[in-house]
Amino acid sequence: MEGASVAEFSWDVRSPLDRALAVEGYGAHGDAGVTLTEIRNFDLIQVMARRGKAAEMAKAAKGRFSVAVPETPKAIGTRDATLIWSGPDQFFVLSQGGKHGIGALGQAFAQSASLSDQSHARVLISISGAKARAMLAKLSSIDLHPGVFAVGAAAATSMDHTSVTLWRGDDGSNGEAVFNVLVFATFAESLWHTMLDSAAEYGVVIGHSEDLA
Repeated sequence: MEGASVAEFSWDVRSPLDRALAVEGYGAHGDAGVTLTEIRNFDLIQVMARRGKAAEMAKAAKGRFSVAVPETPKAIGTRDATLIWSGPDQFFVLSQGGKHGIGALGQAFAQSASLSDQSHARVLISISGAKARAMLAKLSSIDLHPGVFAVGAAAATSMDHTSVTLWRGDDGSNGEAVFNVLVFATFAESLWHTMLDSAAEYGVVIGHSEDLA
């Protein structure tokens, strides 16, 4: 129709935490005890064995990643991905750059597993600092003592009534523990504010990163 105009739409992908995340300090002054970092631009694929195909899925994963898949709550690092237990006969593949995206993994697991791309359905938050455990203890019943929750330990649990996947990554360069939380995008902003409130007494450094912890 002459004179008609077409509306322009933007399909830019935005973080669910865009409104909530302010890159600055929060809470108590002085040396911050907690660092909260949103990790962006990652690939997250859930791999779920088909009925009776768990052994075949495990074999396919071993061929793809050169490590055994986690059969208990664990996070196993490879050269370019992390395999995170997410339930019986299922796990997440966390990576960057598309090498282990859903298209790349489709052929490897075509006969043994169903894949679900969760890259934009979840938010990944890295938590570190001297008071990271103290803050997390307010939100979760998981025992995070280093003798119990060692590097690579994982759990499907809840924080402030929100379902999350929690695991301990490699320690930071300063030797402090690093914890990672995957949360559904629709609950991410609420949980973020809860984390800030729980960490306020220790002081918080807030930021975002393109690098996986």
